[in-house]
Amino acid sequence: MCGRYAASRRPEDLTGLFGVEKWEPDQALEPDWNVAPTKEVYAVLERPLKDAADRRPVRQLRPLKWGLVPSWSKSPDGAARMINARAETVHEKPSFRRPFAARRCILPADGYYEWMTGADERQLEERGKRKRPRKQPYFVTPADGSVFAMAGIYEFWRDPALPDDHPGAWWATCSVITTEAETSPLAVAPAEGPAALADIHPRMPLMLPPDRWDAWLDPARTDVAELRTLLEPPPGGLMRAYPVGTAVSNVRNNGPELLAELAAPELSTLF
Repeated sequence: MCGRYAASRRPEDLTGLFGVEKWEPDQALEPDWNVAPTKEVYAVLERPLKDAADRRPVRQLRPLKWGLVPSWSKSPDGAARMINARAETVHEKPSFRRPFAARRCILPADGYYEWMTGADERQLEERGKRKRPRKQPYFVTPADGSVFAMAGIYEFWRDPALPDDHPGAWWATCSVITTEAETSPLAVAPAEGPAALADIHPRMPLMLPPDRWDAWLDPARTDVAELRTLLEPPPGGLMRAYPVGTAVSNVRNNGPELLAELAAPELSTLF
């Protein structure tokens, strides 16, 4: 799964990188090294501009709330549980199939965090000696320093409790699409610890290589069978993972220091 990530790139950098035609400076978000569910995040998407005579899709950089609220939902209460959509079933799940067919986006990230439970801790949990096992956080990022372009879907939800002219009447929300974690060796593995992403967690965000960006964002592409071909994981061996401090586990902590690489895991029982 993906439950926390970092997104510190400036909007000016993202607009150039993704060929964005439209973004509003007054919607700029602060760099965030501890993105958590229900926060606003940058999304790259293509759709016609509101009230524009020309109805052609325009590539935009927009803030969306992380945690998808289906258009038919009676309330947004479950948004924090809708942060991920599985690549294997996104085309058929009631909450995700319509956005998958028509409202796809890219969620730019520096990388994502995942927590690993060591064998000793798992044994304690199984014996009932530790209800909440300690977990070592890792940061996973492209080894070449490029942007992690996570495949996403987005949706609009109308709050029935608010009048049409209220600025909060419409919610724009999103989910990250996840896939099976890579079993191939990491491009750069930590001196101590996992050799592959699957050793940390069985799921990971689906990374879209640049040659798939245009097809993924094109709202004219609605054939589900064709779209599913875009969900193939990229070649393995492109990522690195390294241990970071446990401060990231608290959502109140934020700052570039959260990405500082540790020489070894903080939790010595992990390996």
